[in-house]
Amino acid sequence: MFELLNTLYLTTQGAGANLDHDAVRVTVENETVLRIPLVRLDGIVAFGNVSLSPFLILRCGGDGRSITWLTRAGRFRGRLDPPVSGNVLLRRAQHIALSDEARTAALARQFVAGKIQNSRLMLLRAARERGQGPHYEPLREAAARLAGSLMRLKDASSLDGVRGVEGDAARTYFGVFGHMVRVGPAFELQGRTRRPPRDRANALLSFLYALVRGECAAALEGAGLDPQVGFLHGLRPGRPALALDLMEELRPLMADRLALALVNRRMLDDGDFEVTPGGGVLLTDTGRRAVIAAYQTRKEVLVSHPILRQQRPLGLVPHIQARLLAPPER
Repeated sequence: MFELLNTLYLTTQGAGANLDHDAVRVTVENETVLRIPLVRLDGIVAFGNVSLSPFLILRCGGDGRSITWLTRAGRFRGRLDPPVSGNVLLRRAQHIALSDEARTAALARQFVAGKIQNSRLMLLRAARERGQGPHYEPLREAAARLAGSLMRLKDASSLDGVRGVEGDAARTYFGVFGHMVRVGPAFELQGRTRRPPRDRANALLSFLYALVRGECAAALEGAGLDPQVGFLHGLRPGRPALALDLMEELRPLMADRLALALVNRRMLDDGDFEVTPGGGVLLTDTGRRAVIAAYQTRKEVLVSHPILRQQRPLGLVPHIQARLLAPPER
């Protein structure tokens, strides 16, 4: 458990957090291990078997401080947010857009185009870094196929057509993902598996995707949009469909590239993962701390935004994209 950028991450299983006057007191086996003034915190993220006292939850709700609950693997379970605010007309426009098939397909095309383009750039970058060798051609060929996917996407007029192109592009991308890994078979991606992940690479990717999804949901709420009402992803009770839409183009930038850096630079090893009785693979407490610290550092990297034509920290990109998605308030 640790504090990073005004967020308290509770990762130790069995830990408890309670309100101690104007501070959060964290205990493990009845011993106080951390005490942080509330004024320093914007949010709390709890992983797995971590308990929060009712008084702490009530205080955070009253102060407008967010609490996010995730499983040990990083799968989203719930979120406490301040009362809904913003422009109700904006949310109404969002619902109306969902009822327009052409508008829905157009928005879905934008999300998928961003994802494919960023995935393609990832492959081209990896090919340059690996140089001539057995990995170069597969990466270049996959990048060329993704370029073809972008061309086909322009002609996809229906939502099903857009999803079909996205699915083909994802299979192409993950089909050569292993060529970007330089540390041998320990982190080889055996196809995308989830609920639970079946290998270390999938465990790491799933955990990072959960962090990005949380960022996107918060960004959409901040822009006044409803994270539940998406366009590319179908509506389902409890599913933040628009957050999933928004994160598609951000996966390569905020998660995939970081996962490869952690693996290829040997910042994670066997001790950072554990195998569950059911055969799933999860990050350990130590592994989660290392990944979260690297993730926060990654968010501070400056990137050039193609629309703003300015450099901004990567961590602000979800908020920028959410604002661009929302039409101007009237």
